[in-house]
Amino acid sequence: MAPSLLQTTILTLLALAAFAGNSVLCRLALVHTDIDPASFSSIRLASGAVTLWLIVRCRRGRPEFGGSWSSASALFVYATAFSFAYVTLPTGAGALLLFGAVQATMIGAGLWAGERMSTGQWGGLVLALAGLVALLLPGLSSPPLGGSVLMLAAGLAWGIYSLQGRHRDDPAGATAGNFLRTLPLTGLLSVAAWPWMRLDGAGALYAVLSGALASGVGYAVWYAALRGLTATRSATVQLTVPILAALGGVAFLGEPITVRQLIAAAAILSGVTLVLLGRSRTR
Repeated sequence: MAPSLLQTTILTLLALAAFAGNSVLCRLALVHTDIDPASFSSIRLASGAVTLWLIVRCRRGRPEFGGSWSSASALFVYATAFSFAYVTLPTGAGALLLFGAVQATMIGAGLWAGERMSTGQWGGLVLALAGLVALLLPGLSSPPLGGSVLMLAAGLAWGIYSLQGRHRDDPAGATAGNFLRTLPLTGLLSVAAWPWMRLDGAGALYAVLSGALASGVGYAVWYAALRGLTATRSATVQLTVPILAALGGVAFLGEPITVRQLIAAAAILSGVTLVLLGRSRTR
């Protein structure tokens, strides 16, 4: 049974806040505590795996854990690159780069599969790409190049993960299975990063909150909200995540929002909106 409009609205707002919270929590941990990005990634994925395992186990009927090793690998690359990128990136700029890369990957996959776009959609795509270029152009207010490349890689990995997870009959079970499959990979990461590992109580708490609440519970709430959203609406409402993340960076980290970021955000979000709305009309 699909949720009511009020239920869908509440669930959607909670999920979007959780997704934006991942950026804020990661940045808080890496700026205000001594935890290293590898440890943050490992704790986040492990706590997310435990939370999703419990959620699936508590459902009615026989619990099933789906997923695949290829999806788990993409999830691991996303989470790891995400954490390392936020060592240097401001919260809002990082979320915007992540979102832009995810959408570019999804749109590119559609074009590769033979989807056709209207003139307006092509214009939106060019506008979004121009926004990304404007954000990354060298200058005093441009985000660090190393962190930007890592966040773009995280977005590419998340886009691939999302593409692999489309049309799953049980997305929650598949996500739980993928998180569980990342545990051996997090073990290897911890071994590789052992000489530089720095554990911190507050940082570990932020990582657990990111994994258990913002990721585990956040995905479960999002899947519940999707029952009341069309595909285009679900994609469109995600446009707010970079904005929420930027506001979180201002509120919790005192990070300024530059004119360059505002212009780039307007171009990227407007461009992606044109593509999404054009796709909806085509369908």
